Amino acid sequence: MTARVFSGAEQGALLVVLALLMLALLMLASLLLGAGEIGPADSLRYLLGLAAPAQLPQDMAMVMWQMRLPRMLAAVLVGGALGMAGMLLQTVTRNPLAEPGLLGVNAGAALGVVIGIACAGADVGAGYLLWALLGATLGNGCVLLATRLDQYVDAPLRLVLAGAALSATFHGLTSSILLAQQSGYDQYRFWIMGSLSGISPAALGWVAPAIVTGAALALLLSRALAALQLGDDSACALGHRPALVRTGIACAATLLTGSAVALAGPIAFLGLLAPFLARQCKCTTPAARLLLAALFGMALLLAADIAARLLARPFETPASVVTALLGAPLLVWIARRSSREGLA
Repeated sequence: MTARVFSGAEQGALLVVLALLMLALLMLASLLLGAGEIGPADSLRYLLGLAAPAQLPQDMAMVMWQMRLPRMLAAVLVGGALGMAGMLLQTVTRNPLAEPGLLGVNAGAALGVVIGIACAGADVGAGYLLWALLGATLGNGCVLLATRLDQYVDAPLRLVLAGAALSATFHGLTSSILLAQQSGYDQYRFWIMGSLSGISPAALGWVAPAIVTGAALALLLSRALAALQLGDDSACALGHRPALVRTGIACAATLLTGSAVALAGPIAFLGLLAPFLARQCKCTTPAARLLLAALFGMALLLAADIAARLLARPFETPASVVTALLGAPLLVWIARRSSREGLA
């Protein structure tokens, strides 16, 4: 009796199901665990309705529905957005090191938010979203321009170095604005750490439609993006318009990255980790790779946020610190492999 061999589509579907199961467990853990005094046992009894209100901590409902639930939903939205944005950027630039944080897109979104705070009095929610999208548009435009220059084609390390220079420029402008506008510093300081703490349901309501729109646009363009990987001439022969496809990808990546940064601040390396894990699954369809990158991004950020709550109880560590500890070694490993393959 021979073992059945699954097709690429079946393998992709199976991996998506397994990723969804893992995601569901992490979402439950995010609701049960916290840095405060309310433990997982009381949280589970509350969720299952196994205890009377008098038997539970007085602020249980507030902690569960106004703090932990928005935080869990934010991790799902931000993680999925950054995972998918990372896969888009890596595919369109043909660069395994491409990631919103490394290429300056996150820094551009942060600069946009700071300009909005200092010059227009932007507040959390719609204000942050608008200015972050403008900044992310600037960052993504610079990335796409670099991909059209000969010296950056098939040169991952050079593109990352250019992104580092762009990030440094944006950070310098951000610091200059903050020095001139001290009143906006406190508001910016908590946001820039890259943490999911304190996210309100209202902010989720503003950002969620933008992330869903960006994800839908990315999935619609997935086939055209696969054709673009074969080269502009091949894409044209298959009936696609490369310039239009790149514009659509830029819009999708801008919506995803700008919205994620507006909600949670810059989360380091998540756009590198999630696509890397998705590629290890050897899915053949572009849509499956995008979905897996989004699911891995959700799971990674949920796990990082849970770890951030527990590592220094009763205090919290920003989730971005945890993702940086995971992503930095991976960046070094991919860079060394690219250098050995002569792609620097």
